[in-house]
Amino acid sequence: MAEQELLILTGMSGAGRSTVAHALEDLGWYVVDNLPPSLLPQLASQTLDTHAALAVVVDVRGGKFFDELSSALSTLKGSSTPYRMLFLDATDQALVQRFESTRRPHPLQGKDRILDGIERERAKLEEIRAQADVVIDSTNLNVHQLEKRTSEIFAAGLLPTLRINVLSFGYKYGIPVDADLVLDCRFIPNPHWIPELRPLTGLHKPVAEKVLGSQGVEGFVQAYVAVVQRMIAGYLREGKKYVTIAIGCTGGKHRSVAIAEEIARQLNIHTDDVEISAHPTHRDVGRE
Repeated sequence: MAEQELLILTGMSGAGRSTVAHALEDLGWYVVDNLPPSLLPQLASQTLDTHAALAVVVDVRGGKFFDELSSALSTLKGSSTPYRMLFLDATDQALVQRFESTRRPHPLQGKDRILDGIERERAKLEEIRAQADVVIDSTNLNVHQLEKRTSEIFAAGLLPTLRINVLSFGYKYGIPVDADLVLDCRFIPNPHWIPELRPLTGLHKPVAEKVLGSQGVEGFVQAYVAVVQRMIAGYLREGKKYVTIAIGCTGGKHRSVAIAEEIARQLNIHTDDVEISAHPTHRDVGRE
């Protein structure tokens, strides 16, 4: 029988909870939307017997019930019911744009501005976000990209491996808020200043060869991969099964992309004892 899995799905309104919930259903999860948190322990004890993968959506639409979430989580811990929490986030600007495009008010907006409702919700969720096992920043993800990210993390409704997202980014566009580890590769000579390489990206062989062939880069990548590999056993002991490593350069087009591809390649490990699934994603390629 597959390992039982309880996932609590929460986060900012407008950050994509419905999209993720539908993606989980497509992956075979049993999804319960907007459940009062006080019913979580009872639902888990009854449903996990028949559904190996259960996801429960909890959000501010629950009003006062949402305030009971911390108590419900304590009850789950006391009953030794294993669970994980996925928190969906996005920048205030992105959330405002989404609410304006749908012409719907924010649940906590009242008679004030959309931004006021977002600020109230962010303050309300601050403690919950800190407890999350996985945080997904949907700011720069469209619906299909968010579905893909969900599938990468929760494929088959289980988390049987440590999944590592090696995410390239450009510092001039900001550091990803969902990064667990951040690596700066701006010390590497920039292909941007080579005319024939400037229009290409780190996904192109000439750029990758230039970046990875620069002095000291091969040893740097190997050393960093070795550090991450030393952390893997600890992550698994602590029950953390999804990690985002953010690799940054100035524009997120050349150096960070090539380094992310190589680190992901070296981190993939498949043995009889452990499976590490690393995949590269490139946030800022094409933004220039």
